[in-house]
Amino acid sequence: MLIIQIKEGDNIEKALKKYKKKFEKTGVVKQLRERQKFTKPSVSRRQQVIKAVYKQKLTIGAIEQ
Repeated sequence: MLIIQIKEGDNIEKALKKYKKKFEKTGVVKQLRERQKFTKPSVSRRQQVIKAVYKQKLTIGAIEQ
């Protein structure tokens, strides 16, 4: 359950914006999309390794942004 603290003068649009941002940070929608289809453990592990290699290359400067 998400609780949003608002001040007396805040309008509803500002509160909704805070709620949406907090909801997005929790990762609920991302998790639901991942659960829609089954991915084999070997495939998910391979994706993690590829992502880690990419991040490592970014830190050493091998890949230009």
